[in-house]
Amino acid sequence: MMKRFMRNNQPDKKSNGTIRSRKMDIALFLMALSLICTLAFWNLPAGASGAIASWNSKTASAYLDQRTVSWMHNGGAMDHGTFCISCHTAFPYALAQHALQTSSGERTPSPVYSQLIASVTKRVHLWTEDQPYLNNKAQGSGTESVLNAMVLANYGSGSQKLSPLTLQALKIMWSQQLKSGQNAGAWPWFNYGNEPWEAQDSQYWGAALAAVTVGTLPQAYRYDPDIQDNLRLLKEYLLHDLQEQSLQNRLTLLWASTKWQGLLNADRKAEIVHAAMVKQHSDGGWSASDLIPPTWKRGDGTPQETKSDGYGTGFVTFVIEQSGIPHTQGAIKAGRLWLMRNQNQSEGFWTAYSLNRKLDPTSGDGKFMCDAATGYAILALTTK
Repeated sequence: MMKRFMRNNQPDKKSNGTIRSRKMDIALFLMALSLICTLAFWNLPAGASGAIASWNSKTASAYLDQRTVSWMHNGGAMDHGTFCISCHTAFPYALAQHALQTSSGERTPSPVYSQLIASVTKRVHLWTEDQPYLNNKAQGSGTESVLNAMVLANYGSGSQKLSPLTLQALKIMWSQQLKSGQNAGAWPWFNYGNEPWEAQDSQYWGAALAAVTVGTLPQAYRYDPDIQDNLRLLKEYLLHDLQEQSLQNRLTLLWASTKWQGLLNADRKAEIVHAAMVKQHSDGGWSASDLIPPTWKRGDGTPQETKSDGYGTGFVTFVIEQSGIPHTQGAIKAGRLWLMRNQNQSEGFWTAYSLNRKLDPTSGDGKFMCDAATGYAILALTTK
């Protein structure tokens, strides 16, 4: 095509005007050819090699705002005008909103995030009067104490002085820690037979979140004489039987170790990262089913979804980013690219699937995994 065009447009030496005209024709042809190539490049399939990818933080934030408001007033509503900081919706929302606020340089929390902090504040102040999560005093108080402390520590991160409210939440958290028995160092945690946050192995996940909380606080806090026994028990619990833990639990501990210096040595960090990287799929993502115990079965007998999803990819990519382990840049880049290419463009969320029974991810209960997926995807994509 190019040769035929050039042959038919040889300069006419009899007219400078004709020469200039035909040079212009050639320039226009090259511009058109460039435009055609560019359009073809942009319209490659989402998974095609070389396709440009991006994500929309505003629609992701709006999705989580809407879902958290719905949770506040419906399934999560509790006494005193407060609501449950659910592991599936409100908790990842709090982490994601703080990350979005920090990355944008915005100092004022969004209205919904402010409502969440107000609810946590009220529940800390009314700790002895509050209705326990799911009316389960034995497990609900321990679970809530860790989530409250982590949300407030994250909210106040960057300050070298802890607020009285955060100190009170930490005091409550340590008061709920088990001091003796097989699980000394951990917290009573929900076990309703639901992976990945309310199953038998979730107690370890909760303790690892407490370690993330400790690492988020000013370093001087870790030298407080009053909590040295608590820290010792926590560290002993987390390191005992570490290799037997699910990948999610080990990754959460790795996350904590990036903030709490000395929690894990370099070899153990590298082992956890390697365990995650060998699970990475050829499309660059991970599945939530990669993170749970391999023996876990859905209650309805249906097979697990094993394809890459937003929760697995968001969580693993985020933690590996934090680790600083050499030779992980390729895995991180592939994970981020998967997330950019797989956001729901109209509604802002990332899809993930129930690990406990087959659910339509767009259904009421099915959206809970999408909520968590969206929160951790935001954490991964806002990490510099």
